[in-house]
This record gives sequence, C-alpha cells and structure tokens, in this order.
Amino acid sequence: MTSSFAQDRTLTGIALMLAFCVLAPLLDTASKLATATIPVGQITAARFLVQGALMVPVALLMGLSWRVTRRQAGLLTLRAVFLIASTYGFVAGVQVMPIADALAIVFVEPFILLMLGHLIFGDHIGPRRIIASVVGFLGCLLVIQPSLAAFGLVALFPLISAFAFAGYMLVTRAMAVGVSPVMQQLHTSIVGAAICLPIVALADSFHWPTLDPVMPEGWAWLWLFGVGFWAAAAHMCMTVALKFAPASTLAPIHYLEIITAVFLGYVVFGDFPNALTFTGIAVIVASGLYIIHRERITAAQTRAELPPDI
Repeated sequence: MTSSFAQDRTLTGIALMLAFCVLAPLLDTASKLATATIPVGQITAARFLVQGALMVPVALLMGLSWRVTRRQAGLLTLRAVFLIASTYGFVAGVQVMPIADALAIVFVEPFILLMLGHLIFGDHIGPRRIIASVVGFLGCLLVIQPSLAAFGLVALFPLISAFAFAGYMLVTRAMAVGVSPVMQQLHTSIVGAAICLPIVALADSFHWPTLDPVMPEGWAWLWLFGVGFWAAAAHMCMTVALKFAPASTLAPIHYLEIITAVFLGYVVFGDFPNALTFTGIAVIVASGLYIIHRERITAAQTRAELPPDI
C-alpha cells in the first residue's frame, strides 16, 4: 500500500514536470511575440506584475503567511534581482534568436550551478563532473557560434541569463526552509515589480531604447499577459511537482522542454535548428544528464555512509 502510494505521488510529480516542459516554452513564445513591438525592459516588468497579480489569490486561498524575517527579505530581494537579470537576458536573446537556440544556451545553468555550489558552499565535485561541465560548455559554444556570427553580441544574452538563473537557484537553496515555495514566488514577483517599475519610469524620461515603455496595441496586450500567466502556471507546476517527487527524478525530465521549444519555434516563427545547433543541444543535454547521474550516485553514497537512525 505504502509503495503504491509513493509510486502514485512520483507519477503525479512527473506529470506536473511534463506540464512545466509544455508550459514554459509558451512563456518564451509570448516573450518573443511581444518583442516585435514592446521593449525588452517593459516585457520583463510585465512578467512580474502579471505573475504577482495571479499569485495573490493563490496565496490567499491557501491561507499562507505573508511574514518574512529581515534575512529572508534580503534573500528575496536578491532572488528577484537575479530573476530580473535572467528574464531580461533571455527575452533580449529571443528577440533576435530562435527560442530553441536561446534555451539550449540557458541549459548550461546546471554546470554553472555545480561550479558555484563548489565555490560558495564547498560542495565536492569529482573530475568526471568537471569534465562533463567542460563538455557542456563546448556544446554551448556550438550553439552560440552561428548565432554570434548572425546576430552579434546579443547572442550572449542567454548566457547572461544562465549565470543569473544559477544565482537565483543558489539563493533559493539558501532559503529553502522558512518561506513556502508559493510565497517565494509571490514575494519575488512583488519585489521584482517594485524594482522594474521605477527603472521603466526612469527610462521613459531618458528614452532608453530597450527600457523606454510604449503603449501596447492589439495582440501585444495578450502577449504581455501571456508572459506573466505562463510564468506563473509553469513555475507552479514545477513547485508542486517537487512536493510529489524528488528533484533527482524530475531533473532529467526538464530537458524535454527543448522539444516543445523546437516545435513552437518552428510552428510560430518558422525557426528550425541547423545541424550544428542540434549537435550543440545534444552535447549539452547529454552532459547535463551525466551530471545528474553522478549527483544521484554521490547522494546514494552519502546516504550509505550515514550512521543508522536510532
């Protein structure tokens, strides 16, 4: 009975993670559609405004506490700053690049996270994971190289997004207890909007091209709403999935997001990765899966070395 219940919970977690892999590229698609008429900074601000507005009723219905300590408030602010940078970097990238190319570059985030975890938290990493990380970065270069030639330095924006998202994940790890995942999302959205809105208002006065807001027209309203809506829906699926299944089970599934990204990029924008990009994507995914495999082995060895619970 217990085994069957655990299996059902794991399957639910996997189903929710698969939902994330379908919904997250819809956020990317809405962002790319919006960039046709809306500045990148305004799209970034819209994400936090809409996501925050959608998360408020969820938090109220769940009866969650809104209180945070001073330390948690500081970490939430840092978390929001990293997510702003990650969002801006990705949206700036997909403005000119295919979604699948930008996403493939962002997928080097686990390698960055591995290195930063070693430097900041002292996490042990063996030579095999270091080699896998180097190989993953080489795969990233295969994706970046043609984009760099075609679009210039803007092709590096998704790499900035990857580094920023790695910082976001590290801050999330540092505040893993004390604030529920739902409230983390809500507070991050509120802080993100509070940071973005004054910057956008200032850009309106100084007419900074990528930040200077414009009045949306027609479908642009739907694209801006979609950025926040799909962000909220996708990240809620991931948050709840982690309650039902361990991260080690869900992490490999995350790479299926690239399939949806390729499909939507082709159907909506007519973009299809070339052979070099596909090779880079394959190298990045294979390296990432190997690192996840090594993480599982390391975790199992650590558990085996722990003394029995008396």
